[in-house]
Amino acid sequence: MGAERVDARALVGRVLDEGSWTSWDVPPADPAPAGSAYAETLARARERTGYDEAVITGSGTLRGRPVAIVACEFSFLAGSIGVATAERLVRAVERATAEGLPLLAAPSSGGTRMQEGTIAFVQMARIAAAVMRHKAAGLPYLVYLRHPTTGGVLASWGSLGHVTVAEPGALIGFLGPRVYEALRGEPFPPDVQTAENLYANGLIDAVVDADEIVEFAARALDVVCAPRAGLTATAPGEAASWDVRDLAEVPAWESIERSRRDDRPGARELLRYGARDITPLSGTGEGEADPGLLLALARFGSAPCVVIGQDRRSQRAGHRLGPAGLRVARRGMRLAAGLGLPLVTVVDTPGAVLSAEAEERGLAGEIARCLAELITLSAPTACVLLGEGTGGAALALLPADRVLCARHAWLSPLPPEGASAIVHRTVDHAAEMADVQGVRSADLLRNGIVDRVVPEHPDAADEPAAFCARVAAALERELIGLLGTGDAVRSAARHDRYRSLGLP
Repeated sequence: MGAERVDARALVGRVLDEGSWTSWDVPPADPAPAGSAYAETLARARERTGYDEAVITGSGTLRGRPVAIVACEFSFLAGSIGVATAERLVRAVERATAEGLPLLAAPSSGGTRMQEGTIAFVQMARIAAAVMRHKAAGLPYLVYLRHPTTGGVLASWGSLGHVTVAEPGALIGFLGPRVYEALRGEPFPPDVQTAENLYANGLIDAVVDADEIVEFAARALDVVCAPRAGLTATAPGEAASWDVRDLAEVPAWESIERSRRDDRPGARELLRYGARDITPLSGTGEGEADPGLLLALARFGSAPCVVIGQDRRSQRAGHRLGPAGLRVARRGMRLAAGLGLPLVTVVDTPGAVLSAEAEERGLAGEIARCLAELITLSAPTACVLLGEGTGGAALALLPADRVLCARHAWLSPLPPEGASAIVHRTVDHAAEMADVQGVRSADLLRNGIVDRVVPEHPDAADEPAAFCARVAAALERELIGLLGTGDAVRSAARHDRYRSLGLP
């Protein structure tokens, strides 16, 4: 059975607090010549549906938070967009921008209104331009794709969300199935243009029914609209080490073995035990996903952020990080910059996938682009070296304003066995190579690669909840400090850090 379908007004009623809706709509300019067939079509649509156009706009509160909403009504000429429809949409987006409101869009449309032709077709550019000005102002734009959403609407304002979710079972696609069959003489392949398939292919973030959309949107907005100034730490946490002299000597190989325990907590556990208001996101939004990397909106204590985490569980199950995962990471970087949120990266990887496909899909280039974007990102950045830190996959997410390191985490250009094979032509000297290369947390702290070491007692795997809470508390303090630093000062300090790294 498909999901329950609700019309535009019913959806608004479910999303907004009771009695808070204020319509922004005024009677639309009639685009049809009096007495024309199109004028008669519009009149019948208005009488039959009770709507005066294919979209309604307005504002209200969502769990007390002021928001703006634009929602299509499919029963009105298949939710098609004409000049008057576009004008209503553009005015609403511009008003949301002027009033500093998050914007929630709920398309359900067959696309361009054929009765108006090309002039209606190019209205999608007008709407997209207004949405991009809204986003450029640092304001959230959340999209809920409803059944059906096709054509120019999907190819413009329906695909520009910071976060995009869809109705279960919704038909979502660029080319409507009826048009495809008429042009090709055969039905469109089944199950391609479905919300669930889009989710599986990294094009949308979740599949959410009408009763769940309030919780999803509220949780996401609690992060992206959270205060950035005047924050105080909510949990004291255990102090992380500032001085290498505070760290007892532990052989590098011991830390490496501890970091490889199957039960060691990773990025998922860090979010579960240490974060709140978590909204998992999925894929690049451009048709790629990678189970080796997770992306989420979250708060550590009072500090909001975008989280990019290498998922040790998936990687250890055989899903090594590949080019698609790094492109997902770069989406997270763009989200942080666009929304003015701090970015947290979690490094925990046995290394990138080694395959012909990874080479052909540009693995090295994606590592380079991650490095370049992190170094120059306008948002505050913090990195947590949580466990294994092997090779370019680890380096890709390392550069940050502040770098934390778990006591038994490590960083190396290759796994120690690989370094031993290069130097000694055998893996038997792996422990020796780890000592020589300075991969331990103490070495990283001494060399200025990390800023703090988070204790383990004696091993994170033995105290997962306490350890993750400790990391989260350290992250909260670091993020609050970064948010209290001016952009120019922070940018200059990051430049200086990586300009002089490794120099005496």
